[in-house]
Amino acid sequence: MAAREMGAAADLDLTACDREPIHIPGAVQPHGLLLIADPQTLTVVAGAGDIEGKLAPDWLGRSLSELLGIDVAQVLARAVAGPGGTVIGGVVAGYDVAFHRSGAYLLAELEPVDPDARGAAETLGWLDATANGFERTATLKALCERAAIAFRALTGFDRVMVYRFLDDEAGYVVAEDRDASADSFLNHHFPASDIPRQARALYVRNRTRVIPTIIYDPQPIRPTAFNNVDLSDVAIRSVSPIHLQYLRNMGVGASASISIVKDGMLWGLIACHHHAPRHLSRDVRTVAAALAGGLSRQITAKEEAESYRERLALRTEEDTLLPSLFDDERLERVLARRREDMRRMMGADGFAIIGDRIETTGFCPTDDKLRLLREWLGKREDAGVFSTRELGVEWPDARLLSPFTGVLAITLPQERLTLLWLRAEHVEEVEWAGNPHKAVKHDPNATLTPRSSFESWTQTVRGRARRWTLEQVEAAHRLRRMLREAGLLGELRRVNADLNRTSVDKDAALAQKDLLMREVDHRVQNSLQLVASFLMLQARAAGPGEVADQLQEARSRLSAVALVHRRLYRDDQIATIDLSRYLSELLDDMRASLGRDWGERLSAELAPVLIPTDRAVNVGLIAAELITNATKYAYSADHPGPIDIVLEQHRNKLRLIVADQGRGKQGDNVGFGSRMMSAVVQRIGGEVEYQDNQPGLRAVLTAPIEED
Repeated sequence: MAAREMGAAADLDLTACDREPIHIPGAVQPHGLLLIADPQTLTVVAGAGDIEGKLAPDWLGRSLSELLGIDVAQVLARAVAGPGGTVIGGVVAGYDVAFHRSGAYLLAELEPVDPDARGAAETLGWLDATANGFERTATLKALCERAAIAFRALTGFDRVMVYRFLDDEAGYVVAEDRDASADSFLNHHFPASDIPRQARALYVRNRTRVIPTIIYDPQPIRPTAFNNVDLSDVAIRSVSPIHLQYLRNMGVGASASISIVKDGMLWGLIACHHHAPRHLSRDVRTVAAALAGGLSRQITAKEEAESYRERLALRTEEDTLLPSLFDDERLERVLARRREDMRRMMGADGFAIIGDRIETTGFCPTDDKLRLLREWLGKREDAGVFSTRELGVEWPDARLLSPFTGVLAITLPQERLTLLWLRAEHVEEVEWAGNPHKAVKHDPNATLTPRSSFESWTQTVRGRARRWTLEQVEAAHRLRRMLREAGLLGELRRVNADLNRTSVDKDAALAQKDLLMREVDHRVQNSLQLVASFLMLQARAAGPGEVADQLQEARSRLSAVALVHRRLYRDDQIATIDLSRYLSELLDDMRASLGRDWGERLSAELAPVLIPTDRAVNVGLIAAELITNATKYAYSADHPGPIDIVLEQHRNKLRLIVADQGRGKQGDNVGFGSRMMSAVVQRIGGEVEYQDNQPGLRAVLTAPIEED
């Protein structure tokens, strides 16, 4: 495989491998040429390869356009840059030309043209047919198998492998197509150290890589002052000597690789090996990169379809369980009744519910061991949902649960419940291409050497269970939320039942209280009506004069109190009333008592204001007093005039205005009514201001709606 794809012993200094500057080798492979130029003047300042024999003996210092026989500036201006900023420059003297930017330099890379290259129409037809074949595959494995066949047909290499990176960054050959004479690496694993980090980064940046022959003399960059130029985007850059030796150890004569990049990450490689030297032209590599892009999209589609099917199955199980969780039955009993469904839902070997008692199904450890596991889970910060396939790595006492090593757990502290799905140890026979753990004497100063043996080596892996899928862990989180909601609802039902019992007793007491209140109200209303009638009779008996006026004022004040009492009895809201409705009814009563002439001259504009009941009584008394004063002092008794009443709200205060168009203020009238009104205004924290209404008097009461 390419760039040390499958080599280097696992216990060498792997950080040294990661630091190897493979992107600045200072040389190129001999099948191509490299020209390094100043991007402003296009003057060639350095190069590598047989430039003298292929282009010109006096190449250094000449114009790049002159050497290549093309207008480089025009090519760069018109062309659309490809991956990595590469610009294809066409064919020059039997070479494919590509331009790259590298720091302060412009690089021109020349590779031999393939004389047997397919035509564009033939290539597009083949790509379309192959892509359709990819779409028709039903599974990811079948897709990879078809991809191995397609890439071998495209490249002509003896052995083509689809190599996937696993979660631990180790490699795994998932599919292979090969010549009968070539060794098979199908289903073999390769350690993560076989491909260093910087090599993986280059695989994402450069999607294709070819080594036409492993036996070659690197062609250094000349002059040597330029041998540190970054050649990351150059396909012909020289290969690490360690990797070349690695390929020789495998018996490989040539290799190539095509990256499979999924969502910007390196999913795997198409790894190609040939027993003899073999070159892949830039045209073939371009087709391979396009085909790898289609393969990546199909891999994404297959993985998403598989994930969707699993998620749908889990959702179906959840939907089946959901209605029973929200019945009146206790949560623990519902789960115990459905425990076998819960076990199958997660594909577990055993399932346990640990609450007031322990309920199990399938294969489970003894109750005392399950309680030990629950106690350990309760001490963890991630105890809400916990999952592992290697319990021994997480819990020192995991041997007590043997043979169970896989645990998926949901902990519900409020309900004092723990749900456990258990999987038994799954012994794996992992086949490696050579022993990845073979001891090598470690010397930090030693020269790195490649792995020399690729004979199949089988490793028995113990202590692991089948992996919990991401969809199963997500389902566990959803299930925990459902169970918590069901538990809270159950607790709410129990509290409501207690409240209902209390409410029944309270309703009975309230009914008795309501009966008494109605009786009291009836008697109070009768008493107030009796007193009002008595005052009216006394006023008539006294005849016109001061005594009758005072009796009439007393009756008005009494009406204000009685009106609030009637509203309290009629409305459901006792604490507050609408002051505008109260004043409107008070004015209706005053119109009746003052007579038709005065009643027609009273006009009101009242905004709705919610006010505490006791304060409404006080405002009503003040309003009645101000209106009475206006009828007494603003006009003569025989000539009623207009009186306007306005109620407004400004933020947390009310404003009551009683305005007339009469004589205006005539001295200070300090009688019983005025003294009473002053006391009431002071009680509610308000103030009354008298203003000139031009003509007449404007009395303005301002007071807080709520008591401070």
